[in-house]
Amino acid sequence: MYQVLYRKYRPKVFSDVYGQDHVTSTLINEIKENRISHAYLFTGSRGTGKTTCAKILAKAVNCEHSVNGEPCNECEVCRGLDAGTIYDVVEIDAASNNGVDNIRDLREEVNYTPTRGRYRVYIIDEVHMLSTGAFNALLKTLEEPPAHVIFILATTEVHKLPATILSRCQRFDFKRIKPETMAVRLRQVASFEGMELDDDAAVLIARIADGAMRDALSILDQCAGRDKKIDSRLVSEVAGIAGRESLYKLSDAVCGQNSSDALNVIADLYANSYDMERLCVEMINHFRNFLIVKTVKKSRELIICTDDEYSAIVSGAENFTLPRIIFALDLFQKSLGVIKRGANARIEMEMSFIKLCDPKLEQSADALLDRIASLERAVKNGETAAVRKTGKKEDSIVSGERSVGETAEKKEETQERENTEEPYAPPMENPSAFEPESEPAPPVSDPSSTAAFIHWAEFMEEIYKSDIALYGVLNGARGYVRDEFFLIDSENAVLRQFIRIPTHSKAIKQALFNVTGKQFKLGLFKKKEEKQKRDPLEELISKARGKVDIEIE
Repeated sequence: MYQVLYRKYRPKVFSDVYGQDHVTSTLINEIKENRISHAYLFTGSRGTGKTTCAKILAKAVNCEHSVNGEPCNECEVCRGLDAGTIYDVVEIDAASNNGVDNIRDLREEVNYTPTRGRYRVYIIDEVHMLSTGAFNALLKTLEEPPAHVIFILATTEVHKLPATILSRCQRFDFKRIKPETMAVRLRQVASFEGMELDDDAAVLIARIADGAMRDALSILDQCAGRDKKIDSRLVSEVAGIAGRESLYKLSDAVCGQNSSDALNVIADLYANSYDMERLCVEMINHFRNFLIVKTVKKSRELIICTDDEYSAIVSGAENFTLPRIIFALDLFQKSLGVIKRGANARIEMEMSFIKLCDPKLEQSADALLDRIASLERAVKNGETAAVRKTGKKEDSIVSGERSVGETAEKKEETQERENTEEPYAPPMENPSAFEPESEPAPPVSDPSSTAAFIHWAEFMEEIYKSDIALYGVLNGARGYVRDEFFLIDSENAVLRQFIRIPTHSKAIKQALFNVTGKQFKLGLFKKKEEKQKRDPLEELISKARGKVDIEIE
């Protein structure tokens, strides 16, 4: 009868346990020095070796010819325990034996001496499933068991155990097995089974298993059922996850704000039976890699992948700002929670990508910060591209009229054109309706005291030299002078936050002084008639770095 790989290659000695050296070395030393505790607690995530180490420990303490703390696996006791013919080691599933009566039966059994070995060992798996009454019934026996009894408790949720139980056990925390360690074991098992396992495939299996060796061997077993030659594409198909190419296509679509391409990729994956919940997890890991590259100096040590894939990750991360990566991670995390609560996974993923491709649809603070960061980056890089959406295609319209690299001649033409334009005259029914920033309001005076600022072009040139981000925010605005106040009339809602920042407000005052030789206090001109509410960044994007016509269907 065929035996699955995780059972066939379950370690029989401590040295075969991968990734838990801190546990196995301590247990070996205790056995060698005969310092065996009466109660052990093994805790950790699934598939990390808790039950395996419990069985090895049970054999080692009863082995007739133990070698350096390891069971020999040759003596009668070791063979009997492996075959199940010696009943000195008892495994109890606490999930189905969690009542007080079950623990009372156990308390009666512990009084019997071992039949063949030196110790009776009770392995209680998923011990956190015991009821409160069962825990209370176990306390006294767990604290002072007979000399020939050893308890080994195993759990994945140690926080559910009462403190009275924890204090009576010697605790060992099993860590998630590192992907590189797991990949070594996978290649070893593959060689034993006559498989051809690519390095990329081994790393991918290790990443999918998420620290659980049992899960990794199960995936390898499933892949071997399809083909003895296992590569990353086969692993992706068997595990039902999107391949790396699909992940990069999706992130490229987000970068280019092309929701049509993103939805087409999702449709292809869905048609090939890829799990949408797994796709969400993969996108979280994908953008997590971007986050690590952006924030950690030695990011290569924290990203488990091949050198070629790491180069692709670094290249992909350059297309995203840090706020945008964080916004994407937050959005996918929320989507994953919604999917787990029973929502339609495909629709939820499609909604997430549409929001990422069109940030105006998301009105959260994180989305607004992402848009501001993207705009600042575009302004600093001298980009004046607007997106024209027509059907499924998007064309980039680049205006050279006000680009950073425009010639002196174009600057003069632009400046002359601005100077000859008729100044904008705002309504004067309520000239005192403005909001000064951290300055006292001026006294109400005659409307004639408010005049258009005639040196706006020279003022903008000074701002361009000293604060390029502020220059982009002020494009399309107008200035007015009223007594000792300089009032800015702008439809850009971001300006309010900008002039509250000392560096930006100082830049405005310094530019005014350079142009006029006067010191001004700052304020925002507020018209009496409120305009129709609009998206806070739509006007800023439409006028960023020049007069660019934006047509969105």
